[in-house]
Order: sequence, then C-alpha cells, then structure tokens
Amino acid sequence: MNRNKSVFYLSCISWMAFVMAISIALPIVFRPFYYAHIKAYDLANYSGYTEEQVKEAYDDMLDFCLFGGEFKTGEMKWSESGKRHFEDVGKLFHIDFIVLAIGAVGIIVTSLIDRGKKPFTVKGHTSVYWAAVCTLTLFVMLAVLGSINFSRFFVLFHKVFFPGKTNWIFYPSEDEIINVLPEEYFRNCAIAIVVLLVALTVTMIVTEKKRLRRLEA
Repeated sequence: MNRNKSVFYLSCISWMAFVMAISIALPIVFRPFYYAHIKAYDLANYSGYTEEQVKEAYDDMLDFCLFGGEFKTGEMKWSESGKRHFEDVGKLFHIDFIVLAIGAVGIIVTSLIDRGKKPFTVKGHTSVYWAAVCTLTLFVMLAVLGSINFSRFFVLFHKVFFPGKTNWIFYPSEDEIINVLPEEYFRNCAIAIVVLLVALTVTMIVTEKKRLRRLEA
C-alpha cells in the first residue's frame, strides 16, 4: 500500500471515529437535554420527588459516570448492583471520549500531511466524503432497526455492551433513579445521536464535493 492510500485510509477511519464519538458524546454531556424530559414526561410527579431533586439525582449519577468518585443519586435510594451498572456505563463513556480524542488527533495529523497537496481520491471522492458515507450508512441501518422495535433494540444493546450481566435491569424500589430514566428518554437520546450524525455527515459530503470542485476548477 502506497503512502497516499495509507493516509487516505487513516483519514477515513479518523473521521468516522470522530463523527460517531462526538454524536454520541453531545447528548450525554448536554444536561439540558435531559432536563427537558422532566416536565415533558412528568417525571417529578411520577417519582414522588421535586423537579430540583430529580435534577440533583441525575447530575449526581452523571457526575459519577463521567468523573468517578462517590456514587450517589441525590435523595433517591440506590443499590450496590445499580452502582456497579453505572460504573460499567462510565467505562463506555470514557471509551467514547478516548475514541473522540484519537479521531481528532488522526484528523489533525492527516490534514497536516496532506496540507498543500492535491487530495488523494477513490472513485473521485476524498477520504472525508467516504468516511461520511460509510458512517451515515451504518447509522441509518441501526436507526431503521431501532425504529422497528426500540424496546427490543434497547435490550439487545445492553446484552451486547454488558455481556453476561443483569445489573442493568433495575428494580424501582431499590434504585429509585430508574423512575426518572424512562425508556422514552433513551429513545430520544438515540434519535438525537442519529440527527447529529446525519447533520454532520451530510455537511461533510456537501462540503467535500464543493471543495473538490474548486480544486479541480
């Protein structure tokens, strides 16, 4: 494999990793996205806690997943089994952030290598274009599967990413935070991820096609 092809594939993989990771990360770290669900799904009334207590419980849980430290869920009860599940969730978050960082570094490195050069293309398209097309195709397929039966997709997701474990099955009397984490919230997270990814990949495709036209003009 020649040098141009190597840089092309490295750039393609880096862009795919970056776009997927940032599309997943943004709904996670943007807390107002969750807060909007509290009133929309009447979570305070359903859980028996105030809106501020629900926010506190969610913030405590998310802080633990993102930064570690002491596990707590505000004034809500929690179990050791629930804590262990959120430890596993935290590991997945950290993997996503690592992939995001690696993708960003790969993009910077390949951009510097190709700086000032005519971009290497495959079938008339650059690595950024192909990264966008491949990522978009993959997530559209997943979105179609998820839209057919989200509950089944949700269970399958947990079986794949938490193999051999059942601590993701919560009992409301033991881990009260599950009362304010309805399936609809996770469904909306999935929708937000797909929307972000589609927006990013379509922008990449359009931008790259325009850039290539300008260079060839």
